[in-house]
Order: sequence, then structure tokens, then C-alpha cells
Amino acid sequence: MKKILFAVFATVILLSGCGTVQSIIKSSFPYTATQVIPKSSKVDSTASVTSAAGSFDEVIGNQSGNDYVRDIRIASARIIASDPNDKSMGMFKSIKIFISNGSSGEVMVASRNDVSEHIGSSLVLDIDNSRFVDQYIKGSSLKVRLEYVLREKLTTDVSVRTSLSFSSSPASKN
Repeated sequence: MKKILFAVFATVILLSGCGTVQSIIKSSFPYTATQVIPKSSKVDSTASVTSAAGSFDEVIGNQSGNDYVRDIRIASARIIASDPNDKSMGMFKSIKIFISNGSSGEVMVASRNDVSEHIGSSLVLDIDNSRFVDQYIKGSSLKVRLEYVLREKLTTDVSVRTSLSFSSSPASKN
């Protein structure tokens, strides 16, 4: 009898906590995108590249994960050299990151205007978490656009990985 009561109790706890667990998972995994900075980019002029971003939910096929979160804000943003993986992010003078989903325009979520020349292959950006980005994250396809100014002429195309983490509050699924 105790085993049955325990099993029922555990099932009730598990089912009632799905929204909270889902919101924890949703805000714990970043969206990532890979962009290629072409070697033809001009020094000291503004250029941009755009690519689609993927999340953990998309990898595991969970399309309803967005239903469990609300009040989504950017929590962190960084770019990392991926090819060549030792390329210094000091190649940028400045960089801005925008997100969009195709139907809601775009919004800047992070930037850095004072990139050090010898920063290394990873760069943490200053975030703008003054607004909620629910309408962008809950859209059908998140796109990340890098707007940048190069410090130096590139000798080869450079791939960078953008990693954006978001924080959210749990929302009960209706």
C-alpha cells in the first residue's frame, strides 16, 4: 500500500512541476549561431552577417517548450572563434548582436564598442536586458545578426559562434 501511495504522490509531483522544470531547461541552454565573417569585409566600415540560431529544445524536438516560459530577457552573450579557433576577437573594433524571428522586426541584445586588440579567441559582450524578448524567442525561427567593424584586414574567412543565454520566468501552460 505504501508503494502505491508513493507512486501516486511522485506522479502528481512530476506532472504538476512540468512547467517549472521546462522553464528551467529552457533558460539553462543557450541559443547558438555560427556566422562567417568574409575576408572581403572592409576595415573601418560597418558590415553585418545573419544566420539562424538553434536551441536545445530544437535538438530534442521539443516544440512546445516556449509555452512554459514568459518574461524572457537576455542573460549573457559571447562570441567565440570557431575557424580558425585561435583567431583573436581583437579583429573587431566594435560588434552588436541583434535577434529577430522574421515577423517582429529585430532588437539589439548585446554589444561591445571597446574591443581590446589582444582579447583572445572569446569575447563576452555587454548585454541590454532592459526589455523582454518573448516575441522574438517564441517565434518560429530565431535569427542572429552580427553588425561589426573590423580593425584589421582578414586573410581568410573567419567563422565565429555566437552564444546567447536567456533568463525567464515559469508560465503555466493553458
